[in-house]
Amino acid sequence: MLSTGLPQGAVPKLERPGPLRDRVYEALLELITTRALQPGRHLVESELAGHLGVSRQPVREALQRLNTEGWVDLRPAQGAFVHEPTEEEADQLLTVRTLLEAEAARLAAANANSAGIAALESLCAQGEQAVEADDVDGAVALNARFHAKIMDLAGNAVLAELAAQVDRRVRWYYTPVARRRGHQSWTEHRELIAAIADRDEQRATRLMREHTEHTRRSYHARARS
Repeated sequence: MLSTGLPQGAVPKLERPGPLRDRVYEALLELITTRALQPGRHLVESELAGHLGVSRQPVREALQRLNTEGWVDLRPAQGAFVHEPTEEEADQLLTVRTLLEAEAARLAAANANSAGIAALESLCAQGEQAVEADDVDGAVALNARFHAKIMDLAGNAVLAELAAQVDRRVRWYYTPVARRRGHQSWTEHRELIAAIADRDEQRATRLMREHTEHTRRSYHARARS
Protein backbone atom coordinates (compact mmCIF):
# COMPACT_ATOMS: atom_id res chain seq x y z
CA MET A 1 0.00 0.00 0.00
CA LEU A 2 1.38 3.42 -0.92
CA SER A 3 1.96 5.95 1.83
CA THR A 4 -0.72 8.22 0.38
CA GLY A 5 -3.26 5.40 0.53
CA LEU A 6 -3.59 4.87 -3.22
CA PRO A 7 -4.55 1.32 -4.24
CA GLN A 8 -1.79 -0.83 -5.66
CA GLY A 9 -1.65 -0.35 -9.41
CA ALA A 10 -3.65 2.88 -9.29
CA VAL A 11 -0.75 5.15 -10.24
CA PRO A 12 -0.60 5.31 -14.05
CA LYS A 13 2.71 5.02 -15.85
CA LEU A 14 3.85 8.25 -17.43
CA GLU A 15 3.78 7.97 -21.21
CA ARG A 16 6.63 9.29 -23.31
CA PRO A 17 7.30 11.45 -25.29
CA GLY A 18 5.77 14.80 -24.35
CA PRO A 19 6.52 17.58 -21.87
CA LEU A 20 6.92 16.10 -18.41
CA ARG A 21 4.54 18.60 -16.81
CA ASP A 22 1.81 17.53 -19.26
CA ARG A 23 2.34 13.86 -18.52
CA VAL A 24 2.24 14.49 -14.77
CA TYR A 25 -0.94 16.55 -15.26
CA GLU A 26 -2.61 13.72 -17.20
CA ALA A 27 -1.57 11.15 -14.59
CA LEU A 28 -2.93 13.21 -11.70
CA LEU A 29 -6.13 14.04 -13.58
CA GLU A 30 -6.72 10.34 -14.22
CA LEU A 31 -6.24 9.59 -10.51
CA ILE A 32 -8.74 12.32 -9.63
CA THR A 33 -11.41 11.44 -12.21
CA THR A 34 -11.30 7.75 -11.27
CA ARG A 35 -11.45 8.80 -7.60
CA ALA A 36 -8.27 6.96 -6.70
CA LEU A 37 -7.62 10.39 -5.20
CA GLN A 38 -10.86 11.20 -3.41
CA PRO A 39 -12.43 14.68 -3.13
CA GLY A 40 -10.93 16.50 -0.15
CA ARG A 41 -7.69 14.47 -0.29
CA HIS A 42 -4.53 16.35 0.69
CA LEU A 43 -2.05 16.23 -2.19
CA VAL A 44 1.54 16.24 -0.95
CA GLU A 45 3.97 17.25 -3.69
CA SER A 46 6.88 15.16 -2.44
CA GLU A 47 4.81 11.99 -2.13
CA LEU A 48 3.19 12.41 -5.55
CA ALA A 49 6.60 13.09 -7.08
CA GLY A 50 7.95 9.92 -5.52
CA HIS A 51 5.10 7.76 -6.79
CA LEU A 52 5.36 9.20 -10.31
CA GLY A 53 9.16 9.06 -10.38
CA VAL A 54 9.65 12.76 -11.10
CA SER A 55 10.89 15.86 -9.31
CA ARG A 56 8.54 18.15 -7.38
CA GLN A 57 8.63 20.90 -10.02
CA PRO A 58 6.42 19.21 -12.68
CA VAL A 59 4.06 18.08 -9.89
CA ARG A 60 3.80 21.68 -8.66
CA GLU A 61 3.12 22.90 -12.21
CA ALA A 62 0.49 20.19 -12.75
CA LEU A 63 -1.26 21.07 -9.48
CA GLN A 64 -1.38 24.72 -10.48
CA ARG A 65 -2.99 23.79 -13.80
CA LEU A 66 -5.45 21.49 -12.06
CA ASN A 67 -6.29 24.33 -9.69
CA THR A 68 -7.00 26.64 -12.64
CA GLU A 69 -9.33 24.03 -14.14
CA GLY A 70 -11.18 23.44 -10.86
CA TRP A 71 -9.94 19.92 -10.09
CA VAL A 72 -7.69 20.97 -7.20
CA ASP A 73 -7.97 23.65 -4.51
CA LEU A 74 -4.74 25.42 -3.47
CA ARG A 75 -5.16 26.70 0.08
CA PRO A 76 -2.70 29.22 1.53
CA ALA A 77 -0.45 27.71 4.21
CA GLN A 78 -2.22 24.35 3.83
CA GLY A 79 -1.33 23.00 0.40
CA ALA A 80 -3.26 21.34 -2.39
CA PHE A 81 -6.49 19.36 -1.97
CA VAL A 82 -8.69 17.50 -4.45
CA HIS A 83 -11.70 19.71 -5.08
CA GLU A 84 -14.93 18.74 -3.32
CA PRO A 85 -17.76 19.45 -5.76
CA THR A 86 -20.88 21.15 -4.49
CA GLU A 87 -24.35 19.96 -5.41
CA GLU A 88 -24.82 23.13 -7.45
CA GLU A 89 -21.69 22.37 -9.50
CA ALA A 90 -22.87 18.82 -10.11
CA ASP A 91 -26.31 20.00 -11.10
CA GLN A 92 -24.96 22.52 -13.59
CA LEU A 93 -22.59 20.02 -15.18
CA LEU A 94 -25.14 17.22 -15.44
CA THR A 95 -27.74 19.63 -16.85
CA VAL A 96 -25.34 20.63 -19.63
CA ARG A 97 -24.59 16.98 -20.21
CA THR A 98 -28.30 16.28 -20.70
CA LEU A 99 -28.56 18.95 -23.39
CA LEU A 100 -25.54 17.64 -25.30
CA GLU A 101 -26.41 13.96 -24.97
CA ALA A 102 -30.08 14.39 -25.92
CA GLU A 103 -29.11 16.09 -29.17
CA ALA A 104 -26.48 13.43 -29.82
CA ALA A 105 -29.09 10.70 -29.38
CA ARG A 106 -31.41 12.45 -31.83
CA LEU A 107 -28.68 12.78 -34.45
CA ALA A 108 -27.53 9.20 -33.88
CA ALA A 109 -31.08 8.00 -34.56
CA ALA A 110 -31.02 9.97 -37.81
CA ASN A 111 -27.56 8.87 -38.93
CA ALA A 112 -26.55 5.54 -37.35
CA ASN A 113 -25.84 2.56 -39.58
CA SER A 114 -25.88 -1.14 -38.76
CA ALA A 115 -22.19 -1.17 -37.84
CA GLY A 116 -22.70 1.66 -35.37
CA ILE A 117 -25.69 -0.05 -33.77
CA ALA A 118 -23.70 -3.28 -33.49
CA ALA A 119 -20.92 -1.37 -31.74
CA LEU A 120 -23.43 0.03 -29.23
CA GLU A 121 -24.82 -3.45 -28.59
CA SER A 122 -21.33 -4.81 -27.99
CA LEU A 123 -20.49 -2.05 -25.51
CA CYS A 124 -23.81 -2.60 -23.76
CA ALA A 125 -23.14 -6.32 -23.40
CA GLN A 126 -19.70 -5.62 -21.95
CA GLY A 127 -21.20 -3.09 -19.55
CA GLU A 128 -23.78 -5.60 -18.35
CA GLN A 129 -21.00 -8.11 -17.73
CA ALA A 130 -19.03 -5.53 -15.74
CA VAL A 131 -22.06 -4.80 -13.56
CA GLU A 132 -22.65 -8.52 -13.05
CA ALA A 133 -19.03 -8.89 -11.93
CA ASP A 134 -19.33 -5.81 -9.67
CA ASP A 135 -16.51 -4.22 -11.67
CA VAL A 136 -17.31 -0.57 -10.96
CA ASP A 137 -14.24 0.84 -12.73
CA GLY A 138 -14.98 -1.27 -15.78
CA ALA A 139 -18.64 -0.24 -15.80
CA VAL A 140 -17.70 3.45 -15.55
CA ALA A 141 -15.21 3.16 -18.42
CA LEU A 142 -17.70 1.29 -20.59
CA ASN A 143 -20.43 3.79 -19.79
CA ALA A 144 -18.14 6.56 -21.02
CA ARG A 145 -17.34 4.58 -24.18
CA PHE A 146 -21.03 3.93 -24.82
CA HIS A 147 -21.94 7.60 -24.61
CA ALA A 148 -18.88 8.55 -26.66
CA LYS A 149 -20.00 6.12 -29.36
CA ILE A 150 -23.44 7.74 -29.52
CA MET A 151 -21.70 11.09 -29.84
CA ASP A 152 -19.57 9.66 -32.65
CA LEU A 153 -22.65 8.32 -34.46
CA ALA A 154 -24.26 11.76 -34.21
CA GLY A 155 -21.70 12.97 -36.73
CA ASN A 156 -21.48 16.53 -35.40
CA ALA A 157 -17.86 17.53 -34.76
CA VAL A 158 -18.71 20.67 -32.77
CA LEU A 159 -21.11 18.75 -30.53
CA ALA A 160 -18.46 16.07 -30.00
CA GLU A 161 -15.87 18.70 -29.07
CA LEU A 162 -18.17 20.25 -26.49
CA ALA A 163 -19.01 16.82 -25.06
CA ALA A 164 -15.32 15.96 -24.78
CA GLN A 165 -14.80 19.03 -22.61
CA VAL A 166 -17.22 17.71 -19.98
CA ASP A 167 -16.51 13.99 -20.39
CA ARG A 168 -14.01 13.66 -17.56
CA ARG A 169 -16.19 15.62 -15.16
CA VAL A 170 -19.13 13.41 -16.06
CA ARG A 171 -17.00 10.36 -15.20
CA TRP A 172 -16.04 12.04 -11.91
CA TYR A 173 -19.68 12.49 -10.94
CA TYR A 174 -20.83 9.14 -12.33
CA THR A 175 -18.25 6.97 -10.54
CA PRO A 176 -19.78 7.25 -7.04
CA VAL A 177 -23.27 6.32 -8.31
CA ALA A 178 -22.24 3.63 -10.79
CA ARG A 179 -23.03 0.81 -8.38
CA ARG A 180 -26.31 2.44 -7.35
CA ARG A 181 -27.35 2.81 -11.00
CA GLY A 182 -26.21 -0.76 -11.73
CA HIS A 183 -28.30 -2.85 -14.11
CA GLN A 184 -30.91 -0.12 -14.54
CA SER A 185 -28.44 2.12 -16.35
CA TRP A 186 -27.69 -0.59 -18.89
CA THR A 187 -31.38 -1.43 -19.29
CA GLU A 188 -31.84 2.21 -20.26
CA HIS A 189 -28.93 1.88 -22.67
CA ARG A 190 -30.70 -1.07 -24.32
CA GLU A 191 -33.82 1.05 -24.79
CA LEU A 192 -31.72 3.81 -26.34
CA ILE A 193 -30.17 1.38 -28.80
CA ALA A 194 -33.63 0.20 -29.84
CA ALA A 195 -34.78 3.77 -30.46
CA ILE A 196 -31.67 4.56 -32.49
CA ALA A 197 -32.03 1.34 -34.49
CA ASP A 198 -35.65 2.26 -35.22
CA ARG A 199 -34.52 5.73 -36.33
CA ASP A 200 -37.00 7.20 -33.88
CA GLU A 201 -35.44 10.59 -33.19
CA GLN A 202 -38.08 11.78 -30.72
CA ARG A 203 -37.97 8.59 -28.65
CA ALA A 204 -34.16 8.56 -28.63
CA THR A 205 -34.13 12.17 -27.43
CA ARG A 206 -36.68 11.49 -24.69
CA LEU A 207 -34.94 8.34 -23.49
CA MET A 208 -31.56 10.06 -23.31
CA ARG A 209 -33.03 12.94 -21.32
CA GLU A 210 -34.62 10.51 -18.89
CA HIS A 211 -31.42 8.46 -18.69
CA THR A 212 -29.20 11.42 -17.82
CA GLU A 213 -31.82 12.77 -15.42
CA HIS A 214 -31.77 9.45 -13.53
CA THR A 215 -28.01 9.80 -13.10
CA ARG A 216 -28.39 13.39 -11.87
CA ARG A 217 -31.00 12.34 -9.31
CA SER A 218 -28.86 9.41 -8.16
CA TYR A 219 -25.92 11.74 -7.59
CA HIS A 220 -27.98 14.15 -5.51
CA ALA A 221 -29.58 11.31 -3.55
CA ARG A 222 -26.13 9.94 -2.68
CA ALA A 223 -24.83 13.38 -1.73
CA ARG A 224 -27.72 13.91 0.68
CA SER A 225 -27.65 10.44 2.22
